[in-house]
Amino acid sequence: MKVVVLGAGLMGKEVARDLIKNNKVECVFLGDIDVKIAQDFVDSLNTDKIQVVELHAERDDSLMEVISKGDVVVNALFYAFNERVARAAIAAGVHSVDLGGHIGGVTEKILNLDEEAKAKGVTIIPDLGVAPGMVNILAGYGASKLDEVESIKLFVGGIPTEPKPPLHYTRVFSLDGVFDHYTEPSKVILKGKLQEVPSLSGVEPIYFKDFGVLEAFYTSGGISTLDKTFPNVQTLEYKTIRYKGHAEKFKLLADLGFLDASNKVEVENQEVSVRPVVREALKKKLELGTKPDAVLLRVIVAGEKAQQQVTYEYEMVVTKDMTINETAMARSTANTISVVAQMIGENKITERGVFAPESIVPGDIYIEEMAKRGVVIKETSHTSAMIVKW
Repeated sequence: MKVVVLGAGLMGKEVARDLIKNNKVECVFLGDIDVKIAQDFVDSLNTDKIQVVELHAERDDSLMEVISKGDVVVNALFYAFNERVARAAIAAGVHSVDLGGHIGGVTEKILNLDEEAKAKGVTIIPDLGVAPGMVNILAGYGASKLDEVESIKLFVGGIPTEPKPPLHYTRVFSLDGVFDHYTEPSKVILKGKLQEVPSLSGVEPIYFKDFGVLEAFYTSGGISTLDKTFPNVQTLEYKTIRYKGHAEKFKLLADLGFLDASNKVEVENQEVSVRPVVREALKKKLELGTKPDAVLLRVIVAGEKAQQQVTYEYEMVVTKDMTINETAMARSTANTISVVAQMIGENKITERGVFAPESIVPGDIYIEEMAKRGVVIKETSHTSAMIVKW
């Protein structure tokens, strides 16, 4: 199996690190515009299984040339490239997975390529990060154990283990992505009705051992394709986990227009976009550096099974791997997309076309493979009283 990894950023590097551990992966092509950064990383691994290739992702010819080298492509680029990469992969006849970014209809556009993917005999699975991604797989797995699904509640957060005021937050992925998720509306199903609610709203307490009482609130993009996969549930909601007070502080920034991509002001006779200035100013305050981070996850799927109310709950707490300086977010995200890419390459996933993660990734194998990588997802279940139908 030959695998192409697009992007030598944090996630792309960690995907490559995981791929070379598989004896069935004969070669990894790591594509990036900055070949020196990519090569420096490869040199640190002491491996001959990774080949660095120059990639200009904004050019279709460069994308096609790099993608065509593999059997499976892992797209670790910014989500603005997701549709372009999916189309190029289909044209090249190569399976493809991406890290998601369910903003602005990106994933819907990829799902619409289903017939083209089937015709070329390839499998495309978008949205394979943590949220969306891991939460979709676990929601689908829990739902598969029920006769009827009534409720799906998703809670995920990447937070520092040593929070510092005033935001008690450190940056573990693109701040532009964070701003998008905080400002775009959040889709939910409440009382059986699909609707939109403002992000940063719906704040509620949530408890995790060793972290105490945190807060969870609506943000956009998390439910991804789940509203289409499970349109008849009574409840479907995704909330981001942070330390208490976070939502209120970022809501102030949003209300003041600091996170609005269209907001421009004039400074000393020069027009300036506000959001990039705020982004760069916050970067200095929110750098993770060598400090440890954690990813917390809880997925609760409830419904009916054999005329009983049954709830399946999946919980994960993963922290930074200090031995290789791999962040918790990278461990959770990069391993998720790497595991699924390997499932496709090893024919553990054989269906062809474009699929949402919850509809095709086998949850039992996924949980087992993640545990091998030190990312332990614990399943618990409980049964309530018998359902009596008149």
